[in-house]
Amino acid sequence: MKKRGILERLKHDVVLGAEGYLFELERRGYVKAGPYVPEAVLDHPEAVRELHHEFLHAGAEVMVAFTYYAHRSKMKRIGREIDIEQLNRSALRIASEVAKEGEALMAGNLSETWMYDHREPARSEAVVRPMFEEQVRWAKEEGADFIIAETFDHLGEALVALDVIRGSGLPSCITFTPLRDATRDGYAWDDACRRLEDRGADIVGINCGRGPDTAYGVIEKIRKAVKCFVAAQPVPYRTTPAQPCFQKLEEPGRGCAFPVALEPFLLTRFDTAGFALRARDMGVNYIGLCCGGAPHYIRAMAEALGRKVPAGRYSPDTSVLPDGGTCDSD
Repeated sequence: MKKRGILERLKHDVVLGAEGYLFELERRGYVKAGPYVPEAVLDHPEAVRELHHEFLHAGAEVMVAFTYYAHRSKMKRIGREIDIEQLNRSALRIASEVAKEGEALMAGNLSETWMYDHREPARSEAVVRPMFEEQVRWAKEEGADFIIAETFDHLGEALVALDVIRGSGLPSCITFTPLRDATRDGYAWDDACRRLEDRGADIVGINCGRGPDTAYGVIEKIRKAVKCFVAAQPVPYRTTPAQPCFQKLEEPGRGCAFPVALEPFLLTRFDTAGFALRARDMGVNYIGLCCGGAPHYIRAMAEALGRKVPAGRYSPDTSVLPDGGTCDSD
């Protein structure tokens, strides 16, 4: 039986994604914080494969190839540009193999390049387009079902990525990271998403940067602005109006928590389950988490959405704990 593609699935129900590979593998000791380049694909492929397995076990419906920041600019910075094709193809094959163990899709993955300057769009496009083209070509050749291009803060760069993806004939999911009130090239987030839709994007939205509490307002505006499918994958941290993005979280007397002292700000699994329900009720179609995401969060979200997942066998049962697991001291 032919596997249902991403667009067909989205027409029938919410699709649950799972990201956060960089942060989770850093916590496990396989990625260096700072560069955040997915060298683990080459150096510790078993760790990457295991995390894919865990997300699939927890209920994720998309295995995202671990190619975030695996573009030529980042690989050159760490002296491994020669390995770029091997890394990309290996990551795509690992994700594809795990996806086939369930009924999941495999997505290729692009990220912002940090090489785009909206003041020089033509020059910038000449730099970033070839990076996107080779990653999309490898993804298509390795059987990607669709392409996720994410964490953009320039509409111009997002449009280049979209154009490359559309040229491949694969469905596209393009998302921004709303660190400020508008893109760096001056577009409100909902307007930027509308412009992507007008240029043929299949799925638009946001990921990373904001936690659920500071993302809902942006999500609501995007949902009202577009008719296409909407994606929302915030970070699982307690962001606030005063500190709306996790890059700015800090504790009094301890300074900035980003990127490796964020544990005090983590949401509970019940918080992320609540996000999944609220996002669904807002009309979001593709739901997940970004940096900080982990399998236990995805299981909680899947179960909140009414899904039965393999990891559900091990969902908590507090009835067998002493006193039912209450906090009573008596």
